[in-house]
Amino acid sequence: MAWSTRELADLAGTTLKTVRHYHRIGLLDEPERAANGYKQYQISHLIRLLRIRRLVDLGVALSDIATMEESDEHAEQALRTLDAELATSIERQQRMRDELAVILRHRNLVDLPPGFDKTAADLSAADRSLLLLYSRVFGHSAMAAVRELVTVPCTSVDKQFETLPADASADTRQQLAERLVPEILVQYRQHPSLKDAAVQTPQGKSVVVQGLVELYNPAQLDVLRRVNALLKADAESSQP
Repeated sequence: MAWSTRELADLAGTTLKTVRHYHRIGLLDEPERAANGYKQYQISHLIRLLRIRRLVDLGVALSDIATMEESDEHAEQALRTLDAELATSIERQQRMRDELAVILRHRNLVDLPPGFDKTAADLSAADRSLLLLYSRVFGHSAMAAVRELVTVPCTSVDKQFETLPADASADTRQQLAERLVPEILVQYRQHPSLKDAAVQTPQGKSVVVQGLVELYNPAQLDVLRRVNALLKADAESSQP
């Protein structure tokens, strides 16, 4: 009894293209041909093909199958390596499932970088967008500080800045800036990595600045400029 390439593929539950690929890379020997030139596959070819498919279904790379056949030691090493990779993949997928479970309960978390819990779900859309930008330009220590700060309840000053109308008066902006500075200085003392966090990547500062410009209204941007001026003056006055 002999089978054609297509019949062999059907018996093994694979495709004609796959069988031909195994021939090209040397995993499956080509059979003898009949007088008409057609290949004549035997039971040995089917068994070989089924073994290859079994290893592939387990996740073994085609490049590793030939190596496994060199010795039992190579086979065990390849399988142990695959097992370790699968364990890592399962752990990663479980973390993803855990995170998805939280996101399903707090949909706004989908707009945040990984690592933020439900305490950040109630942030404004602008703040959530900024956190996404921060995650691309801040270092690990700075982002850890940001995640910790997000868990701190908003102060009245934070809320005033969040709701500041675009037409707020100059006096209102200045007063708000002066109230923000002490809070920011405390944050800098508690988390020094925040002070220069944005310059840890080549274009980090420009990304953050552009993000602020597009996400905050003119009055809020003016408050931030005033805050920067006050912080600079404070730093200069504290120098010997």
